[in-house]
Amino acid sequence: MKSISTFLEALRADQDGTTTWFRGHAKANWPLLPGIMRSKSGLSEGSALARFKQSAAMLTERSPSSAFDWTFLMQHYGVPTRLLDWSESPLVALFFAVDTFQAHRNTDAAVWCLKPTALNKNANISNALEANYIPSFEAEELMPYATDKLKATNVELLPVATIATRNNPRIQAQMGTFTIHHTKKVPVEAVGDKSHVIKYIIPSSAREPLKKELRLLGLNQFSLFPELASVGAILREMMQ
Repeated sequence: MKSISTFLEALRADQDGTTTWFRGHAKANWPLLPGIMRSKSGLSEGSALARFKQSAAMLTERSPSSAFDWTFLMQHYGVPTRLLDWSESPLVALFFAVDTFQAHRNTDAAVWCLKPTALNKNANISNALEANYIPSFEAEELMPYATDKLKATNVELLPVATIATRNNPRIQAQMGTFTIHHTKKVPVEAVGDKSHVIKYIIPSSAREPLKKELRLLGLNQFSLFPELASVGAILREMMQ
């Protein structure tokens, strides 16, 4: 995959009419594991959440009302959690795959394509009346995945795809969705018969040209991170 046009051709060939999500990786060999499961610190999400609450509670304008809300807040501020970010937009995923090409020269990138309903069937989450059913974090099926419920069962559950309220400008701009792991350290791409994922490789030589094409289409740091810090980042890049 060397251009947006070839990327779109590949997507058209692989679509089957079901809901599809996307995720970009700056390195093609990175597994689909959330940050907490890639961390070598040994700190559990429960311990991280307790420490985060300790200092963040007085700084939040509106106190999170559930364990999931606290998990979203930690993810938003870069704390490793069991969440893995996805997007409903293939171009957003492509941006994240190629954006940091200067830091990963001579390294292939990748865009992952996920069929969330197919993934969830491995965890016995489906709805006979709704072919594209995807649970929200408020759904009963997701309760065992809440941080404060992890120790309530000895069963290791498979990762599942879920949707959350887009309650901040960043997740809205990125058309964000999530997968969430339980305690089982299994990459999303290794679940079941693996038919729920497709991986598109981006050659290292194509990363910079692809970023320029995305810029022409209006995808940049500010469009995906509509924050003051992004304005400064874009200006610094222009002045280099």
